[in-house]
Formats: sequence, structure tokens, C-alpha cells
Amino acid sequence: MSYKLLSEPIRKYIRDKRWESLRPIQAAAISKIITTDNNYILASRTASGKTEAAFLPILSKADFNRIGVQVLYISPLIALINDQFFRIEDLCKDLEIKVTKWHAEAKKSLKTNLIKNPNGIVLITPESLEAMFVNAPYNISTLFGNLNYIVIDEIHSFLGVDRGLQLMSLLSRIQQVNKSQIITIGLSATIGDENYIEAKRLTGNISETKVLLDRTKKETEAKFKYFKNSTAELSLDLLKDLYKETSSNKVLVFPNSRGRTEEVAVNLRKISDKVNGHKYYYSHHSSVDKEIRESIERFAKSNERFNFCISCTSTLELGIDIGTVDKIVQIDSTHSVSSLVQRIGRSGRRDGEKSIVNIYATDKWSLLQSLACWQLYKDGFLEPIKTAEKHYDILLHQLLSIVKQLSGCSKTDLIKRLKNNFAFIAIEEQKINAIIEEAIKSDYLEIIQREIILGIEGENIVNSREFYSVFKTEPSFKVIFSGKKIGDIPFSTQVKIDENILLAAKIWKIKDIDLKGRKIIVIPARDGKKPMFFGGGGNIHSRIREEMLQILKSNEEYSELDESSNSILEKLRYDFKEFQISNFKYDKPVIQKEGKLVIYTFTGTKINKSLHFLLSLAGHEISLNDHDSTLELYIGISDFTDLVAEVNKAYRAIDEHLQLALEENESLLGFSKWGEFLPIKYKIEIVKERYFDFETAIELLNNIELIES
Repeated sequence: MSYKLLSEPIRKYIRDKRWESLRPIQAAAISKIITTDNNYILASRTASGKTEAAFLPILSKADFNRIGVQVLYISPLIALINDQFFRIEDLCKDLEIKVTKWHAEAKKSLKTNLIKNPNGIVLITPESLEAMFVNAPYNISTLFGNLNYIVIDEIHSFLGVDRGLQLMSLLSRIQQVNKSQIITIGLSATIGDENYIEAKRLTGNISETKVLLDRTKKETEAKFKYFKNSTAELSLDLLKDLYKETSSNKVLVFPNSRGRTEEVAVNLRKISDKVNGHKYYYSHHSSVDKEIRESIERFAKSNERFNFCISCTSTLELGIDIGTVDKIVQIDSTHSVSSLVQRIGRSGRRDGEKSIVNIYATDKWSLLQSLACWQLYKDGFLEPIKTAEKHYDILLHQLLSIVKQLSGCSKTDLIKRLKNNFAFIAIEEQKINAIIEEAIKSDYLEIIQREIILGIEGENIVNSREFYSVFKTEPSFKVIFSGKKIGDIPFSTQVKIDENILLAAKIWKIKDIDLKGRKIIVIPARDGKKPMFFGGGGNIHSRIREEMLQILKSNEEYSELDESSNSILEKLRYDFKEFQISNFKYDKPVIQKEGKLVIYTFTGTKINKSLHFLLSLAGHEISLNDHDSTLELYIGISDFTDLVAEVNKAYRAIDEHLQLALEENESLLGFSKWGEFLPIKYKIEIVKERYFDFETAIELLNNIELIES
């Protein structure tokens, strides 16, 4: 039935491709998108045909004879745009529909031609959309004044983060210049049941957005291995075992950092060279030059004959098509179940194949967390996402963008535009007005004859290339060999002439450093160490930590664990055997040693940070180790009740304590690129909402039961 709803050119495309049938998500999407005008979230596992599920009905229904671009495809990654461009162009080849890439690396001539004759489909990132609003706002109405559809790929990557709020604002601003209703289609493989409301919110119309969900799960096989690290480097035994597991397959290896990614790629290549194995070992992450990354992607996608191993970060976690992958390797635990789902989904992409994942752990807590994530993955759990409501930093960013877009406007008009923007409906008009007034005082804005324009400081901010994005990027130096860029690394104490570094799966010796030009000149070398990349790990959700405690207190056996992993789990269970836990939310194991109290909180990262901050207000020496979820206090267990009472008293003045903390430690606001431009009271609000979780922490403290062994 769904097939018959498609236009004849699209049916011909399906016949030419010799598809035996439509995938479940495709059949459902075709019937709904063609017969209704609702927004839709298409949720199904990786490699289930979601791109075609969106575009087959859109291409059948949209009128491409209308003036202007009819379909806007938004992607979180330029690499994903370049990848999807060929798929979408292939769909459109017999329909005479033009497909145009619009991002920083796309050809300027193609953009110019599109502006002269706006039509077809445009593929873009949020940052390029922002740049268009700021630098050429007239192009927005020219290109998108008759826009019919918006397709948001990997929509989950925009949920609960600043970039998603920016995108929500930009979509609202497009709607404001549009002459008709825009239908939005979101695509994702990892949206949990609790997060559909957040995905719907991104479209701007919750009530008119429906979810099409294909619950079909891929069979997955996991194998856990444990190799203890005695140094900062991976053990040779682990690397040798990893080589055996990967040398005869097409594999993606996911370490949890760029430095570790290079360490794995270089060392596996060394082992392979010694035993005359294959040479196809690569590293793929944001600091490797894009041309090198793209060549790796092309090789993996087109290669049928050779085995390969790509050591990568989240750059290959999203939906870039690299063809068939036999197995996935995860080194130490992912920070979220959602990330594990994405990574596992990269293997077994052909129908009938199962996904295979090998999980290596290098310490006991990572093993326990990996096992907890795996169990939650099997249970279908995904971390709930909550969009920030007090996102005053994104509001400030967008109001500067709007003023630049309009080349000035009245204060009334600016407030109206912000209030009508569905990204800011939770922010009261009084606060919008206050932020505008503060921006005027700080010379970000200026009033001339009742019209608001950008002030001198505002011009400096908006005219920077950094303005287009709302996420921070670290300053870096280009690494050059024989005039060709290898990648970028942060400047650190390690960057010295004659030092060796690892980058792009190779070893390099630093021969020269151009500080003014921010360049590092290198030559090939024989041995080296991973560069120091900045950035911390992700926040662990409290449900993962609770699952870890439940595993410790259960007697369940896990067939996925090898002998070493089982042995470590048994030792951990023995250590916690005497703790009588009945309430996994509030009962917390505690030990007293050497005059200090060690509390195993088994709760999430944000709550741990909040507990640490709150308990420190009472003036006691305290330390936090979020890796093993412990708080160490230099008090006795009998003093803990009094300490909690002190914390509750101090909490009543939490804003004052936070103001002092922000004045002493600016890094508390490090998660927010534009937060530094806000008045202090708004900085406090966004830190409370997005860095801490004081409400849950106070609830835990007031109900906690310290359980001794």
C-alpha cells in the first residue's frame, strides 16, 4: 500500500535498485508523511533506512516547481552532509531536483548559483545557517521563504545541549520568514521513550509532532575482557589480544579519548608490521585533518577485499556510511548507554547479521560500569534528556544575531521576536528585557534614536568566526609534514622541538614550531607518545551507577565475561558483601579509615559534583572521585548528621556561595561558551541548572542511610 502512494519516478527508483520490499520504518513513514501534514520523528535502529524513509515520501509529495528551496536537510556534521549528499543526489537523479551542500567547505560557486536560482534541496549545519542569518540575512528569505520540509538527521545529538537550543531558535526564525507551514522530520536511532517530548519540542510544535517507532532490535553478541593497566599506557597484553581480535576483520575501535585513539592505532600497526599483518590501521578523530578522515571513510566504504581497523572517537559514532563493519571494540566504558547503542549499531548493518562488540576494561570500576551499561542496553534503557529552560547564554547569543540580521530594530520588536521564538518560551519577558538592558550597559548593544544596534563590543563578538557556534573549541596548532597538513593538536608542555608525538596513526618528530603562525613542522619518527588533548569525560547518569551497585549486590552470572573479568567482579562483590543494601537509591556503603569517611555514592556525575560542593560549604576537607563515585570526608560517621544539618542551612544561601565560587573559579562556567558575557545573577542560574543538580543532591543527603560493613 505504501509503495503505491509514491510518485512513479520514485517507484521506478525502487524498482531499479531491486529492493525486495520496503523496510518497516519506510512503509510507515511513506503512508503518514504523504497523507498528513504532521511533523514526524522517525525512530529506528542504525542502518534501517531512515534517510530513504524521510525522502521517498517528501520527493513524492513536495512541489519542486515552486520558487525557492523546498527541503532543508540539517546535519550535526559536515562529514555526514558530504556522505548523505550522494545518497540524496542518487534519489533525485531522475527527478531533475538540484541538491546543494552549504557549509564552510562547500564550493562557493554552487552557493552563488543557488542564490541566483533558489530551488531543490539544501544540506546544511546549524553553524552555516547561523552564518547566513548574520552575514547574508536577505538570503534566508530568498532561499527559504517557500520552504516546505525540514529534515533533521541524528536529531538526538541536538537534544539537551546548547547546540540544540541554537538550532531550535534558528528553525523558529526561518518559520518567521516563511509564507507557509513547514513540516519537520527528525531521524534518530537512539531516542528513549522519555525523550520523545524533547525531540518534539525541537520542531516547535509538540502537539502536531508524531513519533513513528520501529522497535525491531538487532541481535547483539558481547564479550568482556579485563587487562589491568599499571601505567598510563595500555598494557602490551591488552594490545596483543586486541590485535588477535581485530586482525582478521573489519573493525572500529572506540577508546574514550583522542590520545588513546592514537595510542591504539600506532601500537596495533607496530604489532601488525612485526608479524607481517595488513597495513590498514587508521585513527579517526576531530584533530586528524579532514582530508585524511575522508580518505579513510572512502576506503572503508568502497573496500570489499581488505580487512581494516579504524581507531576512532565519536566522529564515527554518528551515521556516516563506512560500509560493512564486522565488529566493534570498546575500550573502557562509554559515558552513556546512548553512546553504546550508537557504537554497537555500527556493526552488523546487513540484514540477518548480528552486531558484535568486544569490551575491554583496564580497571575494576570501568569493568563494572561497562557491564552496567551493557545490562541497561539489553533492558532498552536510554538516558532521559532535559532541555535547559534557563538558557540565558543562548538567548544573549541569539539576540545579538537577530540585531545583526535586522541591521537594528526597536526594543519592542526585539523582545517580540524573542518571545515568539519557540526556543525561549520558558524565559519571562521581564528577564529578556533585563538581559537586553545589561547588554546595553556592557556595550554589546547600543540605542540610537530608539533603535537598538550592535555596540562596539557586540560588533567584535558577532564579527568573529567563533560567533557561529555555541560550543567551545580548543586553540590548536596545525601539524605539517612536507607542506601537507596532518591534523591539529593543542599547544602544551609536550610540544617541544625533538619531541615525538602520535597523530593520524603515525609517529612524528617535531622539527620546528612557528608560534606566530601556529604551526608545528614534523617528520616521520620511530617511536613517540600520544599528544595531550584537553577536555574531560561525559556526565554519567545516576541510573548507570545504581545498576552498578545492583550488580555488586546480586549473584547473577554473566556469560559475556571472560575469566579475568569474572575474577575482578567476584573480588568487587566480596568487598561489598557485608553491606546490607535494601534501598538502592538512598542506602550508601560507607567505610571509616585513617580518620576519614569514604562514602560510595553510586549516583550520577552532576549529583556527585553537587554533593561535593554542598558538603564543602560546611568547611570540612572533602575530595571527590567520580570515576569510582566516592566522596572522602575527614569526619567520623557520628558527625555526619550534624554535617547534613549545616549543609541544609548553607543551602539557603546557595546563590551567594555560587557567586563566590564563580569569582574564584571561572572554569565552573566552562561548559558555556557565551555565559561569560552574562551578568553574575544569570551565570548563577545557568550553573545551577546545567552544571549542578542541587535539588536531587539535597534530597539524597536528607534521606541517605550510611551502611557500614
